[in-house]
Order: sequence, then C-alpha cells, then structure tokens
Amino acid sequence: MRKSLLSLFAVLVALLPTIVLAQGVLIVDQGDHAARLPRPPMWPHPPHPVPPVRPEPVSTYKIKELSVQTTLNDQVAKVQVTQSFVNTGSTTMEVVFVFPLPYDGAIDRLTFLVDGKEFDGKLLGAEEARRIYEGYIRRNRDPALLEWLGQGMFKTSVFPVPPGAERKVTLRYTQLCRKVSGLTELLFPLSTARYTSQPIEKIDFQVSLQSQIPLKNVYSPTHPIEIKRPSDTNAIVSWSAANAIPGGDFRLLYDVGAQSLAASVLSYRPAGQEDGYFLLLVSPEIKKVSDVVPKKNVVFVVDRSGSMSGPKIEQARGALKFVLNNLREGDLFNIVAYDTQVESFRPEMQRYNDETRQAALGFASGLFAGGSTNIDGAIKVAMAQLTDNSRPNYIVFLTDGLPTAGETNEAKIVANAKERNQIRARVFSMGVGYDVNSRLLDKLARTCFGQSEYVRPNEDIEAQVSKLYNRIGAPALANVTLSVDVEGATVEGGPSVNRVYPREVMDLFAGDQLVLVGRYRKPGAAKISITGSIDGQKQAFAFPGQLVEKSPDESLAFVERLWAMRRVGEIIDEIDLVGKNKELVDELVTLSKRHGILTPYTSFLADDQPGGGIRDFAAQSRRANEALESLKTADGVSGFAQRDAKAMLQRAGSASAPAGPSGSLGGLAGGGGFGRAKFRAVDSDRDVEVQTVQSVGAKTFYLRSGRWVDSTLTDEQEKKVQKVERFSKEYFDLVGRYGKDVAKYLALEGDVTLVLDGQAYSF
Repeated sequence: MRKSLLSLFAVLVALLPTIVLAQGVLIVDQGDHAARLPRPPMWPHPPHPVPPVRPEPVSTYKIKELSVQTTLNDQVAKVQVTQSFVNTGSTTMEVVFVFPLPYDGAIDRLTFLVDGKEFDGKLLGAEEARRIYEGYIRRNRDPALLEWLGQGMFKTSVFPVPPGAERKVTLRYTQLCRKVSGLTELLFPLSTARYTSQPIEKIDFQVSLQSQIPLKNVYSPTHPIEIKRPSDTNAIVSWSAANAIPGGDFRLLYDVGAQSLAASVLSYRPAGQEDGYFLLLVSPEIKKVSDVVPKKNVVFVVDRSGSMSGPKIEQARGALKFVLNNLREGDLFNIVAYDTQVESFRPEMQRYNDETRQAALGFASGLFAGGSTNIDGAIKVAMAQLTDNSRPNYIVFLTDGLPTAGETNEAKIVANAKERNQIRARVFSMGVGYDVNSRLLDKLARTCFGQSEYVRPNEDIEAQVSKLYNRIGAPALANVTLSVDVEGATVEGGPSVNRVYPREVMDLFAGDQLVLVGRYRKPGAAKISITGSIDGQKQAFAFPGQLVEKSPDESLAFVERLWAMRRVGEIIDEIDLVGKNKELVDELVTLSKRHGILTPYTSFLADDQPGGGIRDFAAQSRRANEALESLKTADGVSGFAQRDAKAMLQRAGSASAPAGPSGSLGGLAGGGGFGRAKFRAVDSDRDVEVQTVQSVGAKTFYLRSGRWVDSTLTDEQEKKVQKVERFSKEYFDLVGRYGKDVAKYLALEGDVTLVLDGQAYSF
C-alpha cells in the first residue's frame, strides 16, 4: 500500500485532486451493540419546534481541543493535527480512530500517536473502507459516516479510554494539494469534529504558505481567515474559535505569479440551460513599505457636534491622529471639522511632511464637541478641496447624528454632493451610534462611489477608522474597470457576463484583494481585461479564464451561494434607496428561500408552517412586501441595523462552510459554516439563529411539521414522492448512483424529503 501511494504521489503531481484531511472520529467498538457517535445539544432554545427525538449514544466523548499546523510549500502540505478527546460517559470506551481519506488521494509518511506514543494503524482502500463504513452505519443505525462512503480510510486498532480520561491524538502526514482553475486548494474536512458531546473549547488553525514565486490571491470561501504576509513569497493564514462546533470543511485557495496584478477565475454551472456563476479574485502586488506607492488625496471630515461629547470625540481624535500618522510623503490631505459651523485645518490641501503632520496633530487635539450637525456644509467644504483628478481622491466622512443645521433635506444633501463631486472622489461614510440617518449615509456612499461603515455604541471609533484606512491607505490601481470576453460570443447575444458584484470595482489597494462574483450566459474560454491608472498613467492587464459548460460536482457550489448573498444585498439596497417593485420583492423571496439566506424581510421563512407553507409563494411575497416597509425608518436602532445587515450581504467575502448533515451548529458558533440560518433582528440589532432552516452542500432544507423539506420541492414532485427506508439497500444504492454529492443529503438526521434530478425521495 505504501509503495503504491508513493508511486501515485510521484506520478499524479499535476493531476491529483488532493483533499488534506484535518482530523478523524473515535468510533466505539462494542461488537454488535449499537454505539452512535455523540452530538452536541441541537435545539437548546425553546419554544422553537424540534425534530423527532433521536436515540442518544450509549457512550459519549467530547473534543476538548483541535489544533492544525500546516506548512504548504509549492503544493506539498506537511500537516500536524492534535486533537484531545475526553470520555464524558461513565464506562470505559473501547475505541478505534477512523480518519477518512480522499477517494483518489495519496498520503505519505503518516504517523499516528496517542499521548505521544506511536500507535499502529492501517491505510485502507475505498472498497474495503466502504464495507467498514457501511458496517458501522447499519449496526449503529447512525448515518453520520455516510458522507465518506466511496473513499479510503486510516483506521487504528482498538484502544481504551477510561471514564473522565483524556487522550491526546496526534496525526502527522505529507500530502499533495490539487490545482483548481490555476489555484492551489487546501481542504480540511472539519465536519468530522461536529461529532462531540459538547462544543470544542479551542480550535486553532495555522497554515504557512511558502513559494518560490510571489504569492498573489489567498482566499477562503468558508472561513473568515486572517492573513499576514511577511514577504511576497510567504503568508501566514490563521483561523481560531472558542466553544465552537465546526459544521463544515475548511478550504483555502491561493495562486502565485510574478506579474504585478494577479487574477483567477472559478466558475460553477449546475444546470447547463441556466446562466452560470463565476468568482474572480484579483490581487495587486504586495508592496513593501520602502517601495514607491501611488500618491493620493485624503480629506478627513469629522463631526464635532454636541452629541459627540465624551468618549466619542476622544475616539474621533484618536482615529484622526492614526490617519495623520499613516499618510505617506507626497500625499495631499486636509481636515474638515463641523458642528453648526464648518472649519478646515488649512484653506487648501496640504502636502504631507513632518511639519504639516505636527500641525495637523495639534489641530486634532483641539477638537471639542458642541453645536448642531451641518452635514451638507461639511461635504461642500470637503469637495471644494479636491481638484486634482490625476490621483485617487478619498473623503472619510464621520458623523453620529442627523442633519440639524444648514440643509437638512436628505434628498437635497445627496443631490448637492453629486453635483459638487466633479472629480469622482470616493466617499467612505462612517455612522457612529444609533442616531445617524443611515439611509442618508448609504445614499452618499452610493452616489459618490464609496461605501458605508457603521460603528455600534459599544464599539471603538478609532479601531473602525483605523481598519478602514489600513485597507485604503495604499492605492495600487485607481479607476478600475473590468471586461470579460468569451470566445465565440457575439454582440447580438448580449454581454458575456451580467449581474456582477460589487457593481463598481472602484480602486484596488496594495495588500487588499478584490472578490468579484457574477453570472455568465455563454461558457467557454474567456479573456478577463482589467484597466486602471497608477499615478495618472493608464495600465491594462489581461488574464485567461474558463467558464465551464456544466460542473461535474458541487465542489464549487459556494460560488453560487456567494453570488446569491451579494445579489440579495443589492436587491435590498435598490429597494431602500430607489424604491420597491414586485419584481425585486419576488426575486428577494426566491433567492432567500432557495439558498436559506434569511433577511429581516424574509425571516418568516423560518416559521414552521404546516400544510406546505414553504411553497405558498404569493403569501411569502406579500409578507416580504409588508416587512420591507421598515426600510422607511432611517435612524434609530432599526435604521442602523437594517443598513448594517444590508452592507454585510453586499460585501460578503465568503459563502461560509456547508452545514454538517447532523444539522449541527455549523460554523455559526465558531465563525465558519452556514449550517443553521441567521438574520438580523432590526428591533434589537442582534443576530437571531433559527433551528428550522439548514443549508447542506448546495441545498437548503426547511423543517416543516417535523420533516426536513428540500427548498426546491414542488407540489407535483411531492405527489410522486418515492419512499426509501433508511439503511436499506435502496438507501445505499442512491449513494452508489449519485456519489458523494448526494451522500451528505442522505446523512441528514430525522425525516427528510429530498429532490434529486426532479424526483422526490422521502426517508
């Protein structure tokens, strides 16, 4: 086995679809006695409806800690995984450690240790592993292992874990990572870690990327990773969580290249007759501090009205000082402070140097709160400062209240800003606290090519402004435009791509990464063209891409969900700032229901409505239409919460990891998956997690009268539903017929109705 694995490792370097496994499960080996895997409490929040009671495992354990340390060098991953198991039962558990292997992967140099002592284990091929998996599933009446049918496994011999005892299991191995559309992929199936009696106290991931060629795009479609780049050929990727239950796999994608701008395309088309989905990653060169960075113009507009008194004005001064200390030689800047009156640091833009920095810091120290809020006057003064359109121009606009002095009409303030913005300056609006007119700030940002940020009353203004400025501090390519040309496309056929988000790419920044999603009509080889300017000089870049005709599996289904999240955000934004119509409301309901993306206006989809309420589209559209009336509220907790929730969807960077078929907490508890759905409660500005909606793979299921129902189920399909007994031959035959993409759906617990190729199955 070892020799054949090494042979595969050597031969399939360019072709091998590698899946790097993070950790495994402990299976209690008690002969013919059923011993289900442990699950955490799933339904802790009455009075929400609950599914049928499931049998409790005879023996239980919890995963106390999970640590994954990986070094990935030019596609070769060296992995060390440490996992602490604790027997939470009252009897000694006789267990085996089972580690799912990729069905077509090869692992080299695998070492298994228990409490530091090397332990025996065997690598089993897919066929032998399938027999063992099926044996566990049938004997324990537990579908948990079903999703790994069809792939190999690493399995140890039996070892004991006394009651209350802790065992630290360590796995070390080397594996090759696959290429996906030019990106190297690293995948950790964390879904095995959801089988634990309690949330995991500590999860820690760290991946060190090393390359001979400069690293470009580094992206996780599943988790909110932190990326540090010590050099252009090295990156440290980390993700951590506490008291969490990971519901889905951890995925990391990266690419390399010597060019100053890198772009990669991932495409997904589940149905050949419908428009496909694509994701474009764009990263500019990672410049060192000593490198020449394009110059910019920045005006910081700060509210000093009476409502800013106390900690707010102190934090605003701190934020302003941070920006001043992080400008670069050659930048032009100014400060506009406003209450009833508007005051500038200097009459015109100042060239940044030590002398002007010191003077500006003194001006910032002298800011004190008092007076009313003259928003229109402040924007007028700031816009008048910016006259040089050969550079990127930014206005960082901060306010904590409503316009109460000067022009106070929302529409006129926006119209004035648009008229005065002759050089396409980007306005980044920052609303502080619940008293702001959030709709006004969103309109200003949308009209002036920027975006809105919101700071809650208990959040630090300085930290939020610093975070924003760190992202936009070093422009790498200004006034960016994008075009996609597909081979064989004609003018008569219309644009090659459509519904692309974000709608305006605006500028790219050094160290930042653009994540762009859209739809495409025609598949085929594509040319992606990106143009912009650097220090006033026109720049153009071209990259190849492939838009697939039909996706072979669901491995890139996250692209569709990410597009749907962005589209939902755009629909709400359009309704909010322009007005609603039936088409937009209907599309909002359709996308929310199909993908389990609950919003404050579609949260009713989580209600358990007997009698097939999930398919009463007319009633759903009416309820959404009524709920959208709340967008008329521009300020207060509701106004703030709605605009912030909308912005989170518009700027979603990942689709999160898929939920586990056990219906676990998903990554919602730990920053990862999108298992159970959440939405923002606008009356409290808090996220509400629901127990009646869960997303698994490319599907969403709703709990209706104790049954999980596929969101795509139609009335006609329900009439012709085919009943399949769990753990029967027909049940396992479905896995054999459809493969791994369907196994995770059959592994759902409770009563389920599933649609496959237009046929509904009930089990």
